[in-house]
Amino acid sequence: MPRVYLSLGSNLGDRPALLREAVRRLGRLDAVEVVAASRLYEAEPWEHEPGLTRGEAPWYLNCVVAVETTLPPQALLREMQALEQALGRARPAGTPEAGRFAPRTLDIDILFYGDTVLSVPDDLHIPHLLLAERAFVLRPLADIAPDLEHPTLYRTIHELLAELADEHDVRPGDYPVRWFED
Repeated sequence: MPRVYLSLGSNLGDRPALLREAVRRLGRLDAVEVVAASRLYEAEPWEHEPGLTRGEAPWYLNCVVAVETTLPPQALLREMQALEQALGRARPAGTPEAGRFAPRTLDIDILFYGDTVLSVPDDLHIPHLLLAERAFVLRPLADIAPDLEHPTLYRTIHELLAELADEHDVRPGDYPVRWFED
């Protein structure tokens, strides 16, 4: 089974409980086995909804989870979107851009799916197109896979993090390291 890395984030509601429940539900899927999870990180939002200033936008709680799965990438994406919806994610009507920076109870992105490189316009890109630019992704990913090599950038996660220019504040949250366990 391929090793898949998922980025999870929440900036609405009981963020730690939502992330814990997401990991629990991931582990209950027949075709998915959770094998590792990073610590939780508090992360300044990259952007904010119109009408909010940078300091007013709610901060995210982020982590990365490693899973093994028999689901193909697009089927996994559908499962992740169903999980987001089940845990209260509401996507604004209109174009995908309309809700791009809207606060959310849960956001799950597929970062890597084994060595797969895939691009389905307006649907799914593996590896995730922006992961190398985002501290809120690279810091938790480095917790569990620092030597993982990006299949198109040919750099390890540790190297990408060392070269990162992202100035957004991302710091370990005050949560137990094994926050995802009951």
